[in-house]
Order: sequence, then structure tokens, then C-alpha cells
Amino acid sequence: MAYPPRRSTSAVDKAEALFKKATTKPVEEAPKARTSAIPVGKETVSVRLDNDVLAYFQEDGAGWQDRINAALRKAAGLS
Repeated sequence: MAYPPRRSTSAVDKAEALFKKATTKPVEEAPKARTSAIPVGKETVSVRLDNDVLAYFQEDGAGWQDRINAALRKAAGLS
């Protein structure tokens, strides 16, 4: 029974392998995904606010609901 031929282990092959190992840039690990403190979804709720509080958040125009949400998150210690 004949044995299969062995891999070539010539000095040139060894030198090329060592050169490639020494000159190849190491692969950097992909950055880990950060988990967000913000919930994935939002829920529609009805909240009764004082007129002056609502006017304060609406002064800057669109996005007032997001500003109220951010203020509530800060007050609750979530951000």
C-alpha cells in the first residue's frame, strides 16, 4: 500500500511562509455592537401636560415630542 505524497517542505516554501506571516497585517476584530439604552420601540400614550410646559417644548418647532421624551429619560435617570 503506497502512502500519499507528503507536502513539500522545502526551504523556499518555509521562507515564503515565514515572510508572509511576518508581513501580513493582522486582522482586526470587528467592533462590538453597542447596546442602546433607548428601547427598541415606542408606544403611543396620552399624557396631560400643563399648557406652559407644552409651550416650552414646542417653542423650537418640530421634534417637541422627542425633546419631552429626552427630558423624561433624564429625569428618570435613564440617560
